Amino acid sequence: MNSILLFKNAELMAPGPLGRQDLVVAGNRIAAIGSDFNLAGSNLPVTVIDCADYYLTPGFVDSLVHFIGGGGEGGFATRTPEMQLTDATLGGVTTAIGVLGTDATTRTLTNLIAKAHALETEGISTYCHTGSYEIPCRTLTGSITDDLILIDKFIGVGEIAISDHRSSQPTTDEIRKVAAAARVGGMLSGKSGVVSVHVGAGERILQPLYQAVSGTELRLKQFYPTHMNRNRRVFEAGIEFAKKGGVIDFTTSTTDFDLQHGEVAAAAALAEALYLGIAPLQLTLSSDGNASLPLYNDDGELQGLQVGQVRSLFQSMRDAVQRHHVPLAQALTSVTAAPAAVLGLQQKGRLAPGLDADLVLLRRDDLQIDSVIAKGRMLVQGGAALVKGTFER
Repeated sequence: MNSILLFKNAELMAPGPLGRQDLVVAGNRIAAIGSDFNLAGSNLPVTVIDCADYYLTPGFVDSLVHFIGGGGEGGFATRTPEMQLTDATLGGVTTAIGVLGTDATTRTLTNLIAKAHALETEGISTYCHTGSYEIPCRTLTGSITDDLILIDKFIGVGEIAISDHRSSQPTTDEIRKVAAAARVGGMLSGKSGVVSVHVGAGERILQPLYQAVSGTELRLKQFYPTHMNRNRRVFEAGIEFAKKGGVIDFTTSTTDFDLQHGEVAAAAALAEALYLGIAPLQLTLSSDGNASLPLYNDDGELQGLQVGQVRSLFQSMRDAVQRHHVPLAQALTSVTAAPAAVLGLQQKGRLAPGLDADLVLLRRDDLQIDSVIAKGRMLVQGGAALVKGTFER
Protein backbone atom coordinates (compact mmCIF):
# COMPACT_ATOMS: atom_id res chain seq x y z
CA MET A 1 0.00 0.00 0.00
CA ASN A 2 1.81 3.12 -1.27
CA SER A 3 -0.86 5.80 -1.03
CA ILE A 4 -4.50 6.54 -0.37
CA LEU A 5 -6.86 7.74 -3.11
CA LEU A 6 -9.71 10.03 -2.09
CA PHE A 7 -12.40 10.52 -4.72
CA LYS A 8 -14.24 13.68 -3.69
CA ASN A 9 -17.84 14.62 -4.41
CA ALA A 10 -18.51 11.96 -7.04
CA GLU A 11 -21.91 10.86 -8.28
CA LEU A 12 -21.64 7.24 -7.20
CA MET A 13 -23.22 4.46 -9.26
CA ALA A 14 -22.73 1.21 -7.37
CA PRO A 15 -24.16 0.37 -10.02
CA GLY A 16 -27.39 1.72 -8.48
CA PRO A 17 -27.30 5.45 -7.67
CA LEU A 18 -25.83 6.36 -4.27
CA GLY A 19 -25.84 10.13 -4.80
CA ARG A 20 -22.99 12.54 -4.12
CA GLN A 21 -20.40 10.94 -1.85
CA ASP A 22 -16.69 10.47 -1.33
CA LEU A 23 -14.91 7.17 -1.79
CA VAL A 24 -11.60 6.15 -0.22
CA VAL A 25 -9.26 3.58 -1.75
CA ALA A 26 -6.51 2.07 0.40
CA GLY A 27 -4.25 -0.40 -1.32
CA ASN A 28 -6.30 -2.54 -3.67
CA ARG A 29 -9.61 -2.25 -1.80
CA ILE A 30 -12.38 0.27 -1.30
CA ALA A 31 -11.85 1.41 2.28
CA ALA A 32 -14.86 3.64 2.88
CA ILE A 33 -17.79 5.46 1.26
CA GLY A 34 -19.25 8.56 2.90
CA SER A 35 -18.44 12.24 3.27
CA ASP A 36 -16.10 14.65 5.07
CA PHE A 37 -13.32 12.13 5.59
CA ASN A 38 -10.38 13.57 7.52
CA LEU A 39 -7.28 11.81 6.26
CA ALA A 40 -4.81 14.44 7.44
CA GLY A 41 -3.41 12.09 10.07
CA SER A 42 -2.72 9.26 7.65
CA ASN A 43 0.80 7.84 7.65
CA LEU A 44 0.54 7.51 3.87
CA PRO A 45 0.32 10.21 1.19
CA VAL A 46 -3.23 11.04 0.13
CA THR A 47 -4.10 11.77 -3.50
CA VAL A 48 -7.34 13.76 -3.81
CA ILE A 49 -9.30 13.44 -7.04
CA ASP A 50 -12.06 15.99 -7.68
CA CYS A 51 -15.01 14.09 -9.18
CA ALA A 52 -17.65 16.84 -9.24
CA ASP A 53 -18.19 16.42 -13.00
CA TYR A 54 -18.08 12.63 -13.04
CA TYR A 55 -19.95 9.45 -12.33
CA LEU A 56 -17.85 6.97 -10.33
CA THR A 57 -18.78 3.40 -11.28
CA PRO A 58 -17.45 -0.12 -10.75
CA GLY A 59 -14.86 -1.34 -13.24
CA PHE A 60 -16.42 -3.28 -16.09
CA VAL A 61 -16.48 -7.09 -16.10
CA ASP A 62 -16.14 -8.65 -19.57
CA SER A 63 -17.31 -12.24 -19.34
CA LEU A 64 -16.05 -13.42 -22.73
CA VAL A 65 -12.67 -12.48 -24.19
CA HIS A 66 -10.25 -14.44 -26.38
CA PHE A 67 -7.04 -13.41 -24.62
CA ILE A 68 -4.82 -15.34 -27.03
CA GLY A 69 -6.91 -14.68 -30.11
CA GLY A 70 -9.23 -17.06 -31.90
CA GLY A 71 -10.46 -17.73 -35.35
CA GLY A 72 -8.65 -19.68 -38.02
CA GLU A 73 -11.88 -20.55 -39.83
CA GLY A 74 -10.23 -19.41 -43.05
CA GLY A 75 -6.91 -21.15 -42.43
CA PHE A 76 -3.80 -20.31 -40.45
CA ALA A 77 -3.53 -16.76 -41.80
CA THR A 78 -6.92 -15.89 -40.26
CA ARG A 79 -5.90 -16.58 -36.66
CA THR A 80 -6.73 -13.38 -34.78
CA PRO A 81 -4.14 -11.51 -32.64
CA GLU A 82 -3.77 -11.62 -28.87
CA MET A 83 -5.43 -9.04 -26.65
CA GLN A 84 -3.25 -6.27 -25.22
CA LEU A 85 -3.72 -4.55 -21.85
CA THR A 86 -5.03 -1.24 -23.22
CA ASP A 87 -7.60 -3.05 -25.38
CA ALA A 88 -9.31 -3.60 -22.04
CA THR A 89 -8.40 -0.60 -19.93
CA LEU A 90 -9.22 2.13 -22.45
CA GLY A 91 -12.68 0.56 -22.57
CA GLY A 92 -13.11 0.50 -18.79
CA VAL A 93 -12.63 -3.26 -18.43
CA THR A 94 -10.84 -4.15 -15.20
CA THR A 95 -11.87 -7.83 -15.03
CA ALA A 96 -11.91 -10.19 -17.99
CA ILE A 97 -12.62 -13.90 -18.50
CA GLY A 98 -10.58 -15.70 -21.14
CA VAL A 99 -11.85 -18.58 -23.26
CA LEU A 100 -10.90 -20.82 -26.15
CA GLY A 101 -13.20 -21.09 -29.15
CA THR A 102 -13.28 -23.18 -32.32
CA ASP A 103 -9.56 -23.85 -32.24
CA ALA A 104 -8.33 -25.81 -29.23
CA THR A 105 -5.41 -27.32 -31.10
CA THR A 106 -3.17 -24.36 -31.94
CA ARG A 107 -4.73 -22.32 -29.12
CA THR A 108 -4.26 -24.17 -25.82
CA LEU A 109 -5.38 -23.91 -22.21
CA THR A 110 -1.77 -23.60 -21.06
CA ASN A 111 -1.30 -20.62 -23.38
CA LEU A 112 -4.60 -19.13 -22.18
CA ILE A 113 -3.58 -19.34 -18.53
CA ALA A 114 -0.13 -17.89 -19.26
CA LYS A 115 -1.73 -14.91 -21.01
CA ALA A 116 -4.19 -14.48 -18.12
CA HIS A 117 -1.28 -14.27 -15.69
CA ALA A 118 0.50 -11.79 -17.96
CA LEU A 119 -2.52 -9.48 -18.08
CA GLU A 120 -2.91 -9.80 -14.31
CA THR A 121 0.72 -8.79 -13.83
CA GLU A 122 0.22 -5.82 -16.14
CA GLY A 123 -2.74 -4.55 -14.14
CA ILE A 124 -6.21 -6.09 -14.53
CA SER A 125 -7.96 -9.07 -12.93
CA THR A 126 -8.29 -12.18 -15.07
CA TYR A 127 -10.00 -15.56 -14.92
CA CYS A 128 -10.52 -18.35 -17.46
CA HIS A 129 -12.83 -21.18 -18.43
CA THR A 130 -11.55 -24.67 -19.07
CA GLY A 131 -12.71 -26.36 -22.26
CA SER A 132 -13.61 -24.81 -25.63
CA TYR A 133 -16.29 -25.27 -28.31
CA GLU A 134 -15.91 -29.03 -28.35
CA ILE A 135 -17.22 -31.82 -26.15
CA PRO A 136 -15.53 -33.91 -24.77
CA CYS A 137 -13.84 -30.86 -23.28
CA ARG A 138 -10.13 -30.17 -23.45
CA THR A 139 -8.79 -29.90 -19.90
CA LEU A 140 -5.42 -29.58 -18.17
CA THR A 141 -5.81 -32.35 -15.59
CA GLY A 142 -8.01 -34.70 -17.60
CA SER A 143 -11.09 -33.70 -15.60
CA ILE A 144 -13.35 -30.64 -15.60
CA THR A 145 -13.95 -31.09 -11.89
CA ASP A 146 -10.23 -31.32 -11.12
CA ASP A 147 -9.45 -28.29 -13.29
CA LEU A 148 -11.93 -26.17 -11.32
CA ILE A 149 -10.74 -27.43 -7.94
CA LEU A 150 -7.00 -27.33 -8.52
CA ILE A 151 -6.43 -24.40 -10.87
CA ASP A 152 -7.27 -21.02 -9.35
CA LYS A 153 -7.74 -19.20 -12.68
CA PHE A 154 -10.45 -21.60 -13.89
CA ILE A 155 -13.94 -20.58 -12.74
CA GLY A 156 -16.16 -22.36 -15.26
CA VAL A 157 -16.36 -24.29 -18.53
CA GLY A 158 -16.75 -23.09 -22.08
CA GLU A 159 -17.62 -21.66 -24.31
CA ILE A 160 -19.09 -24.98 -25.46
CA ALA A 161 -20.87 -24.64 -28.79
CA ILE A 162 -24.42 -25.70 -29.64
CA SER A 163 -26.68 -25.10 -32.64
CA ASP A 164 -23.67 -24.19 -34.77
CA HIS A 165 -21.94 -25.84 -37.72
CA ARG A 166 -18.61 -25.36 -35.89
CA SER A 167 -19.77 -27.26 -32.80
CA SER A 168 -18.90 -30.90 -32.08
CA GLN A 169 -22.65 -31.67 -32.27
CA PRO A 170 -22.76 -32.81 -28.63
CA THR A 171 -25.37 -35.27 -27.46
CA THR A 172 -27.73 -34.58 -24.57
CA ASP A 173 -25.76 -36.92 -22.31
CA GLU A 174 -22.49 -35.19 -23.18
CA ILE A 175 -23.90 -31.78 -22.25
CA ARG A 176 -25.29 -33.23 -19.02
CA LYS A 177 -21.92 -34.67 -18.04
CA VAL A 178 -20.17 -31.33 -18.64
CA ALA A 179 -22.73 -29.51 -16.49
CA ALA A 180 -22.56 -32.13 -13.74
CA ALA A 181 -18.76 -32.02 -13.60
CA ALA A 182 -18.80 -28.21 -13.57
CA ARG A 183 -21.42 -28.20 -10.82
CA VAL A 184 -19.39 -30.48 -8.53
CA GLY A 185 -16.11 -28.71 -9.32
CA GLY A 186 -17.72 -25.36 -8.59
CA MET A 187 -19.16 -26.50 -5.28
CA LEU A 188 -15.91 -28.03 -4.05
CA SER A 189 -13.81 -25.02 -5.05
CA GLY A 190 -16.20 -22.26 -4.02
CA LYS A 191 -16.59 -21.11 -7.64
CA SER A 192 -19.62 -20.61 -9.85
CA GLY A 193 -19.00 -23.66 -12.04
CA VAL A 194 -20.93 -21.87 -14.77
CA VAL A 195 -21.11 -23.40 -18.24
CA SER A 196 -20.62 -20.70 -20.88
CA VAL A 197 -22.51 -21.70 -24.02
CA HIS A 198 -21.81 -20.41 -27.53
CA VAL A 199 -25.19 -20.37 -29.29
CA GLY A 200 -25.16 -20.46 -33.07
CA ALA A 201 -27.91 -19.74 -35.59
CA GLY A 202 -29.02 -23.36 -35.97
CA GLU A 203 -32.65 -24.38 -35.82
CA ARG A 204 -32.48 -25.91 -32.32
CA ILE A 205 -31.15 -22.74 -30.65
CA LEU A 206 -31.43 -23.52 -26.89
CA GLN A 207 -33.24 -26.85 -27.14
CA PRO A 208 -30.06 -28.82 -26.30
CA LEU A 209 -29.96 -27.08 -22.91
CA TYR A 210 -33.61 -27.75 -22.14
CA GLN A 211 -33.11 -31.40 -23.08
CA ALA A 212 -30.01 -31.59 -20.88
CA VAL A 213 -31.85 -30.48 -17.73
CA SER A 214 -35.05 -32.42 -18.45
CA GLY A 215 -35.42 -35.37 -16.10
CA THR A 216 -32.32 -34.45 -14.09
CA GLU A 217 -31.41 -32.37 -11.05
CA LEU A 218 -29.49 -29.90 -13.22
CA ARG A 219 -30.76 -26.32 -13.37
CA LEU A 220 -31.00 -24.00 -16.35
CA LYS A 221 -29.26 -21.27 -14.34
CA GLN A 222 -25.99 -23.20 -14.54
CA PHE A 223 -25.89 -22.55 -18.29
CA TYR A 224 -24.90 -19.07 -19.43
CA PRO A 225 -25.72 -18.72 -23.14
CA THR A 226 -24.01 -16.01 -25.15
CA HIS A 227 -24.53 -14.44 -28.60
CA MET A 228 -28.25 -14.27 -27.80
CA ASN A 229 -28.61 -11.25 -30.10
CA ARG A 230 -27.33 -13.20 -33.13
CA ASN A 231 -30.70 -12.80 -34.89
CA ARG A 232 -34.32 -12.20 -33.98
CA ARG A 233 -35.11 -15.90 -33.46
CA VAL A 234 -32.15 -16.36 -31.16
CA PHE A 235 -33.05 -13.19 -29.26
CA GLU A 236 -36.61 -14.37 -28.69
CA ALA A 237 -35.34 -17.77 -27.52
CA GLY A 238 -33.10 -15.93 -25.08
CA ILE A 239 -36.04 -13.97 -23.69
CA GLU A 240 -37.89 -17.23 -23.02
CA PHE A 241 -34.78 -18.65 -21.34
CA ALA A 242 -34.57 -15.58 -19.10
CA LYS A 243 -38.26 -15.86 -18.23
CA LYS A 244 -37.49 -19.36 -16.95
CA GLY A 245 -34.87 -17.87 -14.62
CA GLY A 246 -31.70 -18.00 -16.69
CA VAL A 247 -29.10 -15.31 -17.39
CA ILE A 248 -28.45 -14.40 -21.04
CA ASP A 249 -25.58 -12.56 -22.66
CA PHE A 250 -25.55 -10.21 -25.66
CA THR A 251 -22.39 -9.84 -27.75
CA THR A 252 -21.21 -6.29 -28.38
CA SER A 253 -18.60 -6.93 -31.12
CA THR A 254 -20.30 -7.00 -34.50
CA THR A 255 -20.00 -6.11 -38.18
CA ASP A 256 -22.09 -4.02 -40.54
CA PHE A 257 -22.79 -7.21 -42.49
CA ASP A 258 -24.21 -8.99 -39.44
CA LEU A 259 -26.37 -6.02 -38.46
CA GLN A 260 -27.71 -5.76 -42.01
CA HIS A 261 -28.51 -9.49 -42.01
CA GLY A 262 -30.58 -9.70 -38.85
CA GLU A 263 -28.31 -9.36 -35.84
CA VAL A 264 -29.88 -7.31 -33.04
CA ALA A 265 -27.39 -4.69 -31.86
CA ALA A 266 -26.42 -5.42 -28.25
CA ALA A 267 -27.58 -2.03 -26.96
CA ALA A 268 -30.97 -2.45 -28.62
CA ALA A 269 -31.25 -6.03 -27.35
CA LEU A 270 -30.58 -4.89 -23.79
CA ALA A 271 -33.18 -2.13 -24.04
CA GLU A 272 -35.82 -4.46 -25.49
CA ALA A 273 -35.17 -7.21 -22.94
CA LEU A 274 -35.58 -4.73 -20.08
CA TYR A 275 -38.79 -3.41 -21.69
CA LEU A 276 -40.09 -7.00 -21.83
CA GLY A 277 -39.64 -7.30 -18.06
CA ILE A 278 -36.39 -9.24 -17.77
CA ALA A 279 -34.59 -8.30 -14.55
CA PRO A 280 -31.32 -6.35 -14.99
CA LEU A 281 -29.32 -9.03 -13.14
CA GLN A 282 -30.38 -11.57 -15.79
CA LEU A 283 -28.89 -9.55 -18.65
CA THR A 284 -25.22 -9.13 -19.45
CA LEU A 285 -23.10 -7.72 -22.24
CA SER A 286 -19.75 -9.21 -23.29
CA SER A 287 -17.33 -8.15 -26.00
CA ASP A 288 -16.13 -11.47 -27.50
CA GLY A 289 -12.95 -9.45 -27.81
CA ASN A 290 -10.21 -10.74 -30.17
CA ALA A 291 -12.53 -13.44 -31.47
CA SER A 292 -12.97 -13.86 -35.19
CA LEU A 293 -16.22 -12.48 -36.56
CA PRO A 294 -16.64 -14.74 -39.60
CA LEU A 295 -19.07 -13.99 -42.40
CA TYR A 296 -20.63 -17.13 -43.90
CA ASN A 297 -22.97 -17.64 -46.83
CA ASP A 298 -25.99 -19.95 -46.67
CA ASP A 299 -23.78 -22.92 -47.58
CA GLY A 300 -21.48 -22.31 -44.61
CA GLU A 301 -18.67 -21.00 -46.81
CA LEU A 302 -16.46 -18.30 -45.30
CA GLN A 303 -16.85 -14.96 -47.09
CA GLY A 304 -14.81 -12.72 -44.82
CA LEU A 305 -13.61 -12.18 -41.26
CA GLN A 306 -13.21 -9.34 -38.81
CA VAL A 307 -11.89 -9.18 -35.23
CA GLY A 308 -13.89 -8.56 -32.03
CA GLN A 309 -13.02 -5.49 -29.97
CA VAL A 310 -13.04 -5.38 -26.15
CA ARG A 311 -13.86 -1.65 -26.28
CA SER A 312 -17.18 -2.45 -27.93
CA LEU A 313 -18.42 -3.41 -24.45
CA PHE A 314 -18.26 0.19 -23.26
CA GLN A 315 -19.55 1.55 -26.56
CA SER A 316 -22.66 -0.64 -26.40
CA MET A 317 -23.30 0.19 -22.75
CA ARG A 318 -23.10 3.89 -23.62
CA ASP A 319 -25.32 3.44 -26.69
CA ALA A 320 -27.93 1.74 -24.53
CA VAL A 321 -28.18 4.91 -22.42
CA GLN A 322 -27.81 7.56 -25.10
CA ARG A 323 -29.64 5.99 -28.04
CA HIS A 324 -32.08 3.58 -26.40
CA HIS A 325 -32.85 5.48 -23.18
CA VAL A 326 -31.86 2.68 -20.81
CA PRO A 327 -31.37 4.10 -17.29
CA LEU A 328 -27.66 4.40 -16.53
CA ALA A 329 -27.88 2.11 -13.49
CA GLN A 330 -29.42 -0.69 -15.57
CA ALA A 331 -26.95 -0.28 -18.41
CA LEU A 332 -24.06 -0.35 -15.94
CA THR A 333 -25.49 -3.46 -14.26
CA SER A 334 -25.12 -5.37 -17.54
CA VAL A 335 -21.33 -4.81 -17.51
CA THR A 336 -20.67 -4.84 -13.75
CA ALA A 337 -22.93 -6.46 -11.14
CA ALA A 338 -24.74 -8.90 -13.45
CA PRO A 339 -21.69 -10.61 -15.00
CA ALA A 340 -19.91 -10.60 -11.62
CA ALA A 341 -22.91 -12.37 -10.07
CA VAL A 342 -23.28 -15.10 -12.69
CA LEU A 343 -19.53 -15.73 -12.63
CA GLY A 344 -19.41 -15.85 -8.82
CA LEU A 345 -16.93 -12.94 -8.54
CA GLN A 346 -18.02 -11.55 -5.20
CA GLN A 347 -15.31 -8.86 -5.03
CA LYS A 348 -16.17 -7.42 -8.43
CA GLY A 349 -18.91 -5.42 -10.11
CA ARG A 350 -20.07 -3.25 -7.20
CA LEU A 351 -18.95 -0.31 -5.05
CA ALA A 352 -18.87 -1.11 -1.34
CA PRO A 353 -16.27 -1.04 1.45
CA GLY A 354 -14.04 -4.11 1.35
CA LEU A 355 -14.55 -4.83 -2.35
CA ASP A 356 -11.78 -4.60 -4.92
CA ALA A 357 -10.91 -1.04 -5.94
CA ASP A 358 -11.85 -1.40 -9.61
CA LEU A 359 -13.32 1.95 -10.67
CA VAL A 360 -14.27 3.95 -13.75
CA LEU A 361 -14.77 7.71 -13.91
CA LEU A 362 -17.32 8.66 -16.59
CA ARG A 363 -17.82 12.27 -17.65
CA ARG A 364 -21.36 13.26 -16.75
CA ASP A 365 -21.92 15.35 -19.86
CA ASP A 366 -21.16 12.70 -22.50
CA LEU A 367 -20.48 9.43 -20.59
CA GLN A 368 -16.97 9.16 -22.00
CA ILE A 369 -14.32 7.38 -19.95
CA ASP A 370 -11.89 9.69 -18.17
CA SER A 371 -10.08 7.41 -15.72
CA VAL A 372 -9.80 3.71 -14.97
CA ILE A 373 -8.49 2.30 -11.69
CA ALA A 374 -7.83 -1.43 -11.33
CA LYS A 375 -6.92 -2.99 -7.99
CA GLY A 376 -6.29 0.52 -6.65
CA ARG A 377 -3.88 1.49 -9.41
CA MET A 378 -4.58 4.29 -11.90
CA LEU A 379 -4.23 2.77 -15.37
CA VAL A 380 -6.05 5.39 -17.46
CA GLN A 381 -6.34 9.12 -16.73
CA GLY A 382 -7.73 11.91 -18.88
CA GLY A 383 -8.73 9.29 -21.46
CA ALA A 384 -5.11 8.24 -22.02
CA ALA A 385 -3.32 5.08 -20.91
CA LEU A 386 -0.85 5.66 -18.06
CA VAL A 387 0.09 1.98 -18.09
CA LYS A 388 0.60 -0.12 -21.21
CA GLY A 389 1.23 -3.79 -21.76
CA THR A 390 4.79 -5.06 -21.85
CA PHE A 391 4.99 -5.11 -25.65
CA GLU A 392 2.66 -2.22 -26.47
CA ARG A 393 4.26 0.79 -28.14
